[in-house]
Amino acid sequence: MAKSRPTIMKRQRELARQEKRRNKAARRSTALPNEEMDRPDGAGDDYDPDIAHIVPGPQPIPWADEFEDEEEEKEEDSDAEAS
Repeated sequence: MAKSRPTIMKRQRELARQEKRRNKAARRSTALPNEEMDRPDGAGDDYDPDIAHIVPGPQPIPWADEFEDEEEEKEEDSDAEAS
C-alpha cells in the first residue's frame, strides 16, 4: 500500500489541473464576446482601446498652459507700468 499513495496524489493533482483548465477555458469563452462588444464598428484585430483616443499628427504642447500664464503676467505687468 505504500506505493499506491504517490499514485493517488498524482491522480488528484492531474484532476485538479484539468478542472482548472476547464474553468479557464470557460472564462475565456465568456470574456471574448464582451471584448468584441467594446470595440467600435469597423475596428480590426489591431484595435487597442488604450491608444484609441490618440490622433496622428502634431500633438498639443502639454505645458502650453504655463506659457499662457506667463504671457498674461507679462501683459499685466506692462499694463501696470503703462498706467
